[in-house]
Amino acid sequence: MKLNVMYFARYREALGVDSETVEGEFATLEHLRAHLLQRKDVWQVLAEPNLMCARNEELCKLDEPLAEGDHVAFFPPVTGG
Repeated sequence: MKLNVMYFARYREALGVDSETVEGEFATLEHLRAHLLQRKDVWQVLAEPNLMCARNEELCKLDEPLAEGDHVAFFPPVTGG
């Protein structure tokens, strides 16, 4: 399957990329994240326990199932004041 993966805020800055197409078999967002973490080094920023994610512009959890062509976003928690 092909997924469009986007990175926002400090994740984008740490990784040096704002989006990419990732190909593979990923049942859930957690499987995708595990795949990205195998890249080591700066990619470990995605191991943060408070990482937020979205699938097709809807906030979701890491156990969210994935399908061909999904748009996935990873971003840090946002706080306001």
